[in-house]
Amino acid sequence: MAAVFPAKGFDLIAYDSRAHGDSEGTACTYGYYERLDLQRIVAGSGSQPVVLVGVSLGGAVALQTAAIEPRISGVIAVDVFSSLRSIALERAPFIVNSWMADRAFARAERDARFEVEGVDIVAAARRITIPVLLIHGEEDRETSPANSLRVLAALAGPKRLRLVSGAGHSASLAAPDVWHEIEDWIDAAVSLRP
Repeated sequence: MAAVFPAKGFDLIAYDSRAHGDSEGTACTYGYYERLDLQRIVAGSGSQPVVLVGVSLGGAVALQTAAIEPRISGVIAVDVFSSLRSIALERAPFIVNSWMADRAFARAERDARFEVEGVDIVAAARRITIPVLLIHGEEDRETSPANSLRVLAALAGPKRLRLVSGAGHSASLAAPDVWHEIEDWIDAAVSLRP
Protein backbone atom coordinates (compact mmCIF):
# COMPACT_ATOMS: atom_id res chain seq x y z
CA MET A 1 0.00 0.00 0.00
CA ALA A 2 2.84 2.37 0.80
CA ALA A 3 3.99 2.16 -2.81
CA VAL A 4 0.56 2.35 -4.43
CA PHE A 5 -1.13 5.37 -2.87
CA PRO A 6 1.68 7.98 -3.20
CA ALA A 7 2.17 6.93 -6.83
CA LYS A 8 -1.49 7.80 -7.40
CA GLY A 9 -1.14 11.26 -5.87
CA PHE A 10 -2.28 10.57 -2.31
CA ASP A 11 -0.49 11.67 0.83
CA LEU A 12 0.11 8.64 3.03
CA ILE A 13 0.74 8.07 6.70
CA ALA A 14 1.83 4.52 7.51
CA TYR A 15 2.58 3.55 11.09
CA ASP A 16 3.22 0.56 13.34
CA SER A 17 0.49 -0.06 15.90
CA ARG A 18 1.43 -0.39 19.53
CA ALA A 19 3.35 -3.60 20.26
CA HIS A 20 4.01 -4.04 16.51
CA GLY A 21 7.05 -3.25 14.38
CA ASP A 22 9.10 -0.38 15.81
CA SER A 23 6.34 0.89 18.10
CA GLU A 24 6.57 0.56 21.85
CA GLY A 25 4.31 -1.55 24.01
CA THR A 26 4.04 -5.16 25.02
CA ALA A 27 0.36 -5.91 24.37
CA CYS A 28 -2.00 -5.52 21.46
CA THR A 29 -5.57 -4.68 22.48
CA TYR A 30 -7.08 -5.28 19.01
CA GLY A 31 -8.38 -1.74 18.67
CA TYR A 32 -9.41 -0.94 22.24
CA TYR A 33 -6.51 1.52 22.66
CA GLU A 34 -5.24 1.43 19.07
CA ARG A 35 -8.33 3.36 17.88
CA LEU A 36 -7.30 6.21 20.17
CA ASP A 37 -3.74 6.07 18.82
CA LEU A 38 -5.07 6.30 15.26
CA GLN A 39 -7.43 9.09 16.26
CA ARG A 40 -4.40 11.10 17.45
CA ILE A 41 -2.63 10.41 14.15
CA VAL A 42 -5.66 11.63 12.19
CA ALA A 43 -5.89 14.74 14.37
CA GLY A 44 -2.26 15.54 13.65
CA SER A 45 -2.43 14.88 9.91
CA GLY A 46 -3.89 18.27 9.05
CA SER A 47 -5.09 17.11 5.64
CA GLN A 48 -8.58 16.39 4.41
CA PRO A 49 -10.23 14.19 3.39
CA VAL A 50 -8.88 11.23 5.34
CA VAL A 51 -9.44 7.67 4.18
CA LEU A 52 -8.34 4.85 6.45
CA VAL A 53 -7.12 1.62 4.89
CA GLY A 54 -6.35 -1.46 6.94
CA VAL A 55 -5.95 -5.20 6.52
CA SER A 56 -7.18 -7.67 9.15
CA LEU A 57 -6.37 -6.10 12.54
CA GLY A 58 -5.66 -2.81 10.73
CA GLY A 59 -9.15 -2.89 9.22
CA ALA A 60 -10.68 -3.51 12.63
CA VAL A 61 -8.76 -0.57 14.09
CA ALA A 62 -9.77 1.64 11.14
CA LEU A 63 -13.46 0.86 11.60
CA GLN A 64 -13.34 1.36 15.37
CA THR A 65 -11.61 4.72 14.81
CA ALA A 66 -14.16 5.80 12.20
CA ALA A 67 -16.89 5.31 14.78
CA ILE A 68 -15.33 7.96 17.04
CA GLU A 69 -13.47 10.34 14.70
CA PRO A 70 -15.50 12.83 12.60
CA ARG A 71 -12.53 13.87 10.39
CA ILE A 72 -12.53 10.50 8.61
CA SER A 73 -14.17 10.53 5.18
CA GLY A 74 -14.09 6.83 4.32
CA VAL A 75 -12.74 3.41 5.31
CA ILE A 76 -11.40 0.49 3.30
CA ALA A 77 -11.23 -2.58 5.55
CA VAL A 78 -9.77 -5.81 4.19
CA ASP A 79 -10.35 -9.25 5.78
CA VAL A 80 -11.72 -7.69 8.96
CA PHE A 81 -12.97 -9.60 12.02
CA SER A 82 -16.31 -8.71 13.61
CA SER A 83 -15.34 -8.83 17.30
CA LEU A 84 -12.38 -9.98 19.37
CA ARG A 85 -14.44 -12.58 21.22
CA SER A 86 -15.94 -14.07 18.06
CA ILE A 87 -12.67 -14.27 16.12
CA ALA A 88 -10.77 -15.82 19.04
CA LEU A 89 -13.42 -18.50 19.41
CA GLU A 90 -13.71 -18.96 15.65
CA ARG A 91 -9.98 -19.54 15.25
CA ALA A 92 -9.68 -22.14 18.01
CA PRO A 93 -13.00 -24.01 18.19
CA PHE A 94 -11.51 -27.48 18.71
CA ILE A 95 -8.63 -26.49 20.96
CA VAL A 96 -10.28 -24.11 23.41
CA ASN A 97 -13.51 -24.68 25.29
CA SER A 98 -15.58 -21.77 26.68
CA TRP A 99 -14.08 -22.10 30.18
CA MET A 100 -10.54 -21.88 28.79
CA ALA A 101 -11.50 -18.96 26.56
CA ASP A 102 -13.03 -17.05 29.46
CA ARG A 103 -9.86 -17.54 31.50
CA ALA A 104 -7.67 -16.42 28.59
CA PHE A 105 -9.84 -13.34 28.02
CA ALA A 106 -9.72 -12.46 31.74
CA ARG A 107 -5.93 -12.76 31.73
CA ALA A 108 -5.61 -10.62 28.59
CA GLU A 109 -7.87 -7.97 30.12
CA ARG A 110 -5.89 -7.92 33.33
CA ASP A 111 -2.44 -7.90 31.70
CA ALA A 112 -3.24 -5.33 28.99
CA ARG A 113 -5.82 -3.34 31.00
CA PHE A 114 -8.64 -3.42 28.45
CA GLU A 115 -12.08 -4.95 27.98
CA VAL A 116 -12.51 -7.75 25.43
CA GLU A 117 -16.18 -6.82 24.94
CA GLY A 118 -15.03 -3.29 24.03
CA VAL A 119 -13.46 -4.67 20.84
CA ASP A 120 -16.68 -5.06 18.88
CA ILE A 121 -16.42 -3.97 15.27
CA VAL A 122 -20.11 -4.69 14.60
CA ALA A 123 -21.08 -2.31 17.41
CA ALA A 124 -18.71 0.32 16.00
CA ALA A 125 -20.17 -0.18 12.50
CA ARG A 126 -23.61 0.82 13.76
CA ARG A 127 -22.20 4.30 14.47
CA ILE A 128 -20.40 4.74 11.13
CA THR A 129 -22.22 6.92 8.59
CA ILE A 130 -19.35 7.54 6.14
CA PRO A 131 -18.70 5.32 3.09
CA VAL A 132 -17.08 1.96 3.82
CA LEU A 133 -15.62 -0.53 1.36
CA LEU A 134 -15.14 -4.01 2.78
CA ILE A 135 -12.93 -6.43 0.85
CA HIS A 136 -12.66 -10.06 1.90
CA GLY A 137 -11.07 -13.17 0.42
CA GLU A 138 -13.63 -15.87 -0.29
CA GLU A 139 -11.09 -18.53 0.70
CA ASP A 140 -10.04 -16.84 3.95
CA ARG A 141 -9.71 -19.66 6.50
CA GLU A 142 -8.28 -17.49 9.29
CA THR A 143 -11.06 -14.88 9.34
CA SER A 144 -14.09 -16.16 7.48
CA PRO A 145 -15.98 -13.84 5.14
CA ALA A 146 -18.93 -14.15 7.55
CA ASN A 147 -17.10 -11.57 9.68
CA SER A 148 -17.25 -8.94 6.92
CA LEU A 149 -20.87 -9.88 6.24
CA ARG A 150 -21.73 -9.15 9.90
CA VAL A 151 -19.95 -5.80 9.72
CA LEU A 152 -21.66 -4.98 6.41
CA ALA A 153 -25.10 -5.66 7.88
CA ALA A 154 -24.40 -3.32 10.80
CA LEU A 155 -22.99 -0.37 8.85
CA ALA A 156 -25.26 2.67 8.97
CA GLY A 157 -23.83 4.58 6.01
CA PRO A 158 -22.98 3.86 2.36
CA LYS A 159 -21.38 0.45 2.18
CA ARG A 160 -20.07 -2.11 -0.23
CA LEU A 161 -18.56 -5.58 0.09
CA ARG A 162 -16.23 -7.06 -2.49
CA LEU A 163 -15.57 -10.78 -2.10
CA VAL A 164 -12.36 -11.76 -3.86
CA SER A 165 -12.51 -15.16 -5.51
CA GLY A 166 -9.68 -17.53 -4.60
CA ALA A 167 -8.07 -15.16 -2.06
CA GLY A 168 -7.05 -16.27 1.41
CA HIS A 169 -6.36 -14.12 4.46
CA SER A 170 -4.47 -10.90 3.68
CA ALA A 171 -4.26 -11.86 0.00
CA SER A 172 -7.28 -9.96 -1.32
CA LEU A 173 -5.24 -6.96 -2.44
CA ALA A 174 -3.16 -9.14 -4.76
CA ALA A 175 -6.12 -9.71 -7.09
CA PRO A 176 -5.50 -7.81 -10.35
CA ASP A 177 -8.69 -5.76 -10.42
CA VAL A 178 -9.00 -4.90 -6.72
CA TRP A 179 -6.79 -1.78 -6.88
CA HIS A 180 -8.86 -0.40 -9.77
CA GLU A 181 -11.97 -1.00 -7.70
CA ILE A 182 -10.41 0.79 -4.72
CA GLU A 183 -9.53 3.80 -6.89
CA ASP A 184 -13.03 3.91 -8.38
CA TRP A 185 -14.57 3.60 -4.92
CA ILE A 186 -12.46 6.46 -3.58
CA ASP A 187 -13.38 8.63 -6.58
CA ALA A 188 -17.10 7.91 -6.27
CA ALA A 189 -17.62 7.66 -2.52
CA VAL A 190 -15.10 10.06 -1.09
CA SER A 191 -14.20 12.36 -4.00
CA LEU A 192 -10.53 12.56 -3.07
CA ARG A 193 -9.16 13.33 -6.50
CA PRO A 194 -9.93 16.44 -8.55
